[in-house]
Amino acid sequence: MYTAFASVYDRLMADVDYPAWASFYQGLLSLYGLRSGKVCECACGTGSLTIPLSAMGYQMTGVDISDEMLFEASQKARRSGAMIPFVRQDMRTLRLHRTMDGVLCTCDGVNYLPSAQDVLLFFFAAYMALRPGGVLAFDVSTPYKFKHVLGNNFIGDETADTAYLWKNAYDPRTLRVQMDLAVFIRQEQETYQRVSERQTQYAYPLETLEELLASAGFTDTRIFGDRTYAQPRPTEQRWHIAARKPLPPETGA
Repeated sequence: MYTAFASVYDRLMADVDYPAWASFYQGLLSLYGLRSGKVCECACGTGSLTIPLSAMGYQMTGVDISDEMLFEASQKARRSGAMIPFVRQDMRTLRLHRTMDGVLCTCDGVNYLPSAQDVLLFFFAAYMALRPGGVLAFDVSTPYKFKHVLGNNFIGDETADTAYLWKNAYDPRTLRVQMDLAVFIRQEQETYQRVSERQTQYAYPLETLEELLASAGFTDTRIFGDRTYAQPRPTEQRWHIAARKPLPPETGA
């Protein structure tokens, strides 16, 4: 996943306001008292959130399963002057050399996990990577978005140097959407390089995510709508979810 596509990913996501998204996560972590500290972002991609969060004062580590995405992230971090370690790992088996104050998984990272068991593995790995009192925060595209927005749609768009075709196939039985993308990058003499990518995402009901968080040991779970601290609406396209690894019980003298 994300091989040659990594080189054009940022072009396709150019309209995403990553600084505003990073500010939201800063606020979300602050709700749990985490205004600074060591934070690992899983499925960090090209580091578009990792880098601004580092600039906000967090000691960031970026983790992704794609070497190509991590290469793009490291180049961007170097250009920005940020000293961020980027590590290739599967977030379901996350292993870090130091405990974290926070673990993030942004921009649909959990939606790429193909089963509830895989989600549980990630939650448990995040739990083990956190210090007691640490926070897991992530966002997911909702089942409503899968059905009513992504659906079986066909999307096309063009910019000055890039065009893309995006076709979705939605399976309501499995809450799965398969996305086929063809990206055309303008070259010299009006020729185009084609980059093809197939991805699959999976939607999970809110009740399932809550149960899996509890099974992994998390408490104090809070659920919000799309970049808002309000409760999600029935038509919400994205949920932001956070939970805490509990502190050990106090022992008497």
